[in-house]
Amino acid sequence: MSGPLVPDVIKLSPSGLTFDWESCKRCYWLAARGVLKRPSGAFPRIFTVIDGLMKDHYFNVPTNEMAEGLPPGRVSVGDRWVRSRPIEVPGHETRVAIAGKIDTALSFTDGSYGVIDYKTSQPKPEHIDFYSRQLHAYALALEQPTEGALELSPISLLGLLCVEPVAMVALGDNVALKGETTFLPIERDDQAFLAFLSQVLFTLEQPEPPDPAPKCSYCKYVAAGAVQMLTGLYGS
Repeated sequence: MSGPLVPDVIKLSPSGLTFDWESCKRCYWLAARGVLKRPSGAFPRIFTVIDGLMKDHYFNVPTNEMAEGLPPGRVSVGDRWVRSRPIEVPGHETRVAIAGKIDTALSFTDGSYGVIDYKTSQPKPEHIDFYSRQLHAYALALEQPTEGALELSPISLLGLLCVEPVAMVALGDNVALKGETTFLPIERDDQAFLAFLSQVLFTLEQPEPPDPAPKCSYCKYVAAGAVQMLTGLYGS
């Protein structure tokens, strides 16, 4: 299967660089090149509700009330789309444009900003590497926005605010989950992130998609559908 010509600019989603890229590079190639987009998987509504409650709870809150170790400042931006201008990646003629929605941004008293993603989970060291790409993409989009998009610069801090439910408490006739908050800082390394984007572009610039991931159920579904269609056209 040969795809369409490689565009001058390829649009990338920050979350896609984390989840979709790791899930199946064939699906990623097909979506990024505009051939076939894999449907989004079902996401439990309870996590969407909790995410919205966290954003509302922390908006405009001083950073010292969020977690220990954060620079002085406050939550200033929440649930906003960010869109970058075309960004050059060393070694490639194709540029990338990043577009996605941040959970929250912090304004620090020194004039810099932070980008934080909320997670309802136990804080784990492996989360740092896994979500680093997503937060680096947000940072570049905020510092190099397209015309009319949100601009925050410089971004001096990236990290995850994890809320882990640990107990259920009574509130009159109701109950509430009690959670422990932990901030996981993510070291900013633009050189490493651009090297990763180079790897992504190397895959996307190929004339044909890579092989499916062994456990990709969607690729198996598409392949089964193609076989069934051909069987119906030409017989068994």
